[in-house]
Amino acid sequence: MNSPTMADRLRQITVTVAEMFCLVGTLVGTGAIGTRVEESSGGALAADATRLAPAGPAFSIWSVIYLGLLAYAIYQWLPSQTTRARHRAIGWLVALSMVLNAAWLLVTQQGWIAVSVAVIFALAITLGLLLRRASQHDAGSLGDKAIIDGTFGLYLGWVAVATAANVTAALVSGGVEFGAIVSDILAALVIAGAGGLGIWFSKALGARLAVAAAMAWGLGWIVVGRLTDEPESVLTAVAALLAAVAILAVTIRRRISA
Repeated sequence: MNSPTMADRLRQITVTVAEMFCLVGTLVGTGAIGTRVEESSGGALAADATRLAPAGPAFSIWSVIYLGLLAYAIYQWLPSQTTRARHRAIGWLVALSMVLNAAWLLVTQQGWIAVSVAVIFALAITLGLLLRRASQHDAGSLGDKAIIDGTFGLYLGWVAVATAANVTAALVSGGVEFGAIVSDILAALVIAGAGGLGIWFSKALGARLAVAAAMAWGLGWIVVGRLTDEPESVLTAVAALLAAVAILAVTIRRRISA
């Protein structure tokens, strides 16, 4: 085993500090020391704010993601992990994703919904690069598969759907309004784009089930939201259901044939 370098220690410390910042952001976003996300930004991010907003229970996926992020912050400190090429490849991006996550929560607290779009786009790109780099190094263990591939796969998949919802919320809160029919069509088109992105992920990132499952989870709760809450939209619900099924089907097929 190679001896840890100064760069390794700096990376580990940065990830740990970023995780602490992320935890503070989580406390703010859950309302423990701030305003809950769904109540911030004038309610623009509430479950009934737009056609692309998932129903409330969808956000429980964050509990799994946050637990995984904490596990990674600890895992990377294990002596057997410190000098591994995989951590060296993704560690700084892990830290950046944590900071961006907290930044998004803090930005929405200020009601800066347009800025939050830029932050979540940066987060999605960061996670995509992270998983791309992770794919270039062998997982090697069950711990890697669960803590790295599982956590950041769920993270990217959820953020991909959340990005579409965030953009829509920004437009609506900015006064962009269309009639019901046009809004339904536009929502369906955005969801189709998200479905295409999920299918592309299955090719570009190695048919990751965690990514597909998280996207299907988010889309599935859009279905529930549009059929059981306002704004009601059957077309949006059908589009979200078809997109979720397509992402899962393509990813599983590629996984089996790999």
